[in-house]
Amino acid sequence: MKKIFENVFHKKITVVTLVCISFLFVPTINAKISQSTAFVCSNRTTFDESNQLGDSVYKLLIITPRVFVDELQPLVCHKNHVGMSTRLVTLCEVYDQMYWHGRDKPEKIKYFIKTAMEEWGIKYVLLVGDFRLMPIRYCYNADVGLGYDEPCFISELYYADIYDECGEFSSWDTNNNGIFGEWFGDEAEDPNIDLYPDAYVGRLACRNELEVRTMVKKIIHYETSTYGKEWFNKIVVIAGDTYPESLNANWTGNEGEENTLRVLENMSGFEPVKLWTSDGTLTGTKDVLRAINKGSGFLFFDGHANPYRWSTHPPNDAETWIEGLSVLSMTRLRNREMLPVCVVGGCHNLQFDVHLGKLREDPWYHYTFIPECWGWKLTRKIGGGSIATIGCSGLGMTKEDKDSFSGAGDYLEPTFFYEYGVNGTDILGETWGKTIANYLNKYPIDWETPAAWDYAIDAKTVQQWVLFGDPSLKIGGYAQ
Repeated sequence: MKKIFENVFHKKITVVTLVCISFLFVPTINAKISQSTAFVCSNRTTFDESNQLGDSVYKLLIITPRVFVDELQPLVCHKNHVGMSTRLVTLCEVYDQMYWHGRDKPEKIKYFIKTAMEEWGIKYVLLVGDFRLMPIRYCYNADVGLGYDEPCFISELYYADIYDECGEFSSWDTNNNGIFGEWFGDEAEDPNIDLYPDAYVGRLACRNELEVRTMVKKIIHYETSTYGKEWFNKIVVIAGDTYPESLNANWTGNEGEENTLRVLENMSGFEPVKLWTSDGTLTGTKDVLRAINKGSGFLFFDGHANPYRWSTHPPNDAETWIEGLSVLSMTRLRNREMLPVCVVGGCHNLQFDVHLGKLREDPWYHYTFIPECWGWKLTRKIGGGSIATIGCSGLGMTKEDKDSFSGAGDYLEPTFFYEYGVNGTDILGETWGKTIANYLNKYPIDWETPAAWDYAIDAKTVQQWVLFGDPSLKIGGYAQ
């Protein structure tokens, strides 16, 4: 028989009696699944002790601030309808249930995900809210020695890497000093982080109810209307000479364009649309807008960026920049329901802790003093944009940053398309997660090496790879 544990405090005059402080999981879930998944703070979300590590009760967990609950209800109903059993939980319930677990809000969320995986069988986790509304974890894998100044960056992989290699909770803070993923010295201060995703995590970095309604509408329409559409069978790739040889004799060829060829090799069933600086098909923003507005199932950029814009170079011309797309020019996107999954190679495209308050402290070229970042604007765009965007929250690393001259984004990004185009993994978050696992299999981490060297770069490559979108999204939509 199920028992209910609660904190009960009874105060009479000067006597305070503590009856119980278990405050863990109140078991009220019946067997398999309840179709009613709405949650408000007066109705506790609870865990079924009898289901630990058993059959899946829910596949998708949505964690949201209370303010977005009503706007997310159509998505919950849709997901249940297509067989993606879904549970929606608010942050206040997460903090309530994890009262005795976790030193801060991100760690409480991570403990909640762990418990939801073990008790409900959760596989996908959708976090709703920008950095102000849904807590983020900064990772301190520093780039000291590479000439950059980025002591930390947002890591969403933190929420996905639940267990260490021994199956225990992975705090990402081995030395327990409150600095996570720390790698500054001759070896990592927080070594042996597993990094493999145990859950598949995506975020809708919504700032208000309108953006939530927009994303819910886009996801539902995409999954119910995309299947069998001709436009989906195209892939647009955009690149140039990322590292002109005039800057370094080892930087031969047009690196970005070469990476697009690797992507296209993995997507043989798709009609390629190539925009390259080398052949004049990429001369500026108008070429990019025209290609996207015609519709495509996938979109890939490979070049340089900041939170505001993406750009690249013509062949062997380090002085000339060709802008592909910016937060401002995205307002001219008109691809309507023909929404691609976008993967972008570049720095800071998905750095979503930007805000206008940084204007006084930030150099103009960093562009962190804008209201939203490149990746989120593209994803949440009304009347077009993408259905999901994947890219870097920090400095995008490439093989040119490594002594081995191998790996980083040059391997990671084409592998996403291999996972979908060759292996046939068609659930977005799973494609994202298996791409990271594939990278770690190819480039295992040696934590006893200096910061900013190859192994630290390999760790950062996956730590900063963020998914904006629904991790349970069926790429290409469901057959009717």
